[in-house]
Amino acid sequence: MIGKKITEARKRLNISQAQLAENLFISAQAVGKWERGESMPDITTLNRLAVILGVDLNYFSENFKPLDAAKSDDSSITQSEVLPIDEQKNRPTRNMSENNWADVDFSGLNDINENLNYSNIQNCKFIGSDLAKLSLKSNQIVNSDFSNSNLSQCRFKTTYLNSNSFKNSSLIEAEFSMCTIKACDFNSANLTKVFFHLCTFLKNTLANAKWNATIFKDTQIEEVVFEGIIENCHFENCVFKGVKFQNATIINTFFKHNKKLNRVQFINCKVDNLTYAFLKNGKADLTGITLITQ
Repeated sequence: MIGKKITEARKRLNISQAQLAENLFISAQAVGKWERGESMPDITTLNRLAVILGVDLNYFSENFKPLDAAKSDDSSITQSEVLPIDEQKNRPTRNMSENNWADVDFSGLNDINENLNYSNIQNCKFIGSDLAKLSLKSNQIVNSDFSNSNLSQCRFKTTYLNSNSFKNSSLIEAEFSMCTIKACDFNSANLTKVFFHLCTFLKNTLANAKWNATIFKDTQIEEVVFEGIIENCHFENCVFKGVKFQNATIINTFFKHNKKLNRVQFINCKVDNLTYAFLKNGKADLTGITLITQ
């Protein structure tokens, strides 16, 4: 039963067994065994699996009621309660959700306020678009170009992002929750007040990105280089692997309860007293760090 549910949720996101395995840091053969019912994930892996697939943990239980069935039984809100009678007929809707988009040029798209959920987006262009405040849930977005776009206050949830360009984009106050963000180009992007929570942040390029009040919480950060001015930022309960802070000035930045902080490389970095205290308390390797004097 669990194997069948894993298969259904995986196919709904249009990801392969290999892609799912990569996000779980296991082999594709292990995923295949689950789906064939030959073995089962342990509870820790099951929790991570639920996050990646964008489902509640109860989804894997025998008595779970499918979302569509729940919607059909929910009569608490009707169309007549939310729309005037004269607007209920022939009301046009613009819904990009639950579609496969490939090789489409959406450049210059704007005034999009609806959600974009459960879609497979491959090799698409959104260059120079205004997508502010858009909610994106349980999508797979691969090799697409969002450069020079406004993505401020966007909400990315349980979404797989691979090899996308956010170059020169504004992501001010955007949120990434339970997402895998891999090999994406954030060069010269404005990441002010961005919140990364329960994410995997892997092999992304960050040259000239703007870091101010950016938060990484409960996030796995791997093989990235932080540069430039990093101010008022927050790293809490993160796991670091192959991470460098290089030619960076780090000011008023909190490092709390992180794992493997001692493996982070600091190369030609300057920090203020507060940041230095947090790094020292976290047993970071302080080689390559110079204290900023008042």
